[in-house]
Amino acid sequence: MDPAFLTKIASIILLDIVLSGDNAVVIALACRNLAKDQRKKAIIIGTAGAIGLRIVLTFAAVWLLQIPFVKVVGGLLLFYIAFDLLKSGEEDPDVKSGNNLIAAVRTIIVADFVMSLDNVLAIAGVANGHNGLVALGLLVSIPLIVFGSQIIIKLMEKFPILIWIGALLIAYTAGTMIIDDKYGHRLVEATFPMMEHIVPILSMILLIIVGLWTKKRQVRNITK
Repeated sequence: MDPAFLTKIASIILLDIVLSGDNAVVIALACRNLAKDQRKKAIIIGTAGAIGLRIVLTFAAVWLLQIPFVKVVGGLLLFYIAFDLLKSGEEDPDVKSGNNLIAAVRTIIVADFVMSLDNVLAIAGVANGHNGLVALGLLVSIPLIVFGSQIIIKLMEKFPILIWIGALLIAYTAGTMIIDDKYGHRLVEATFPMMEHIVPILSMILLIIVGLWTKKRQVRNITK
């Protein structure tokens, strides 16, 4: 087999390992409060929906990224998802309503859609128009996301601080997306180049402030 082709396969597998991490974190955060039977359903349905969207994105990503401020909007949406997942950490983990399953699946699909814009372009770039390699990338990502999220859920149950770390990782990704937007990047270049590194960190700090403030309000409402 052609060494260059084998290199592409290895590159795609490596990219999937690196890029699937944040998706697994989102799934773990979205599903952690569900009952065990609903958790498996949410992971399977959410991952299937996310993979379906990735297939669509593979063909639409280049066009989609030409839309003005699409990454800025995506980054803001991702920040809201990080906050929403952090806020839901205060909810009763024994609640078993169908709405929770639907909400978890919705969060997984929306977050994966937003985060997959760059991921899909990276895989498509390495594949260089080879549909078989793109399909391989998608197939490799499925077990990584499914099993990765289940491992992360178990770790979160043992170490609750990981919920905050996961949410902060998503907030950092949100800040990075805003800066990576074509117009966001132009603004950085025209003003203060260091903003490229500052904005993702500010996004994390903002999440900590808003998260702690929300937690205080929730505690205050409970004690009333």
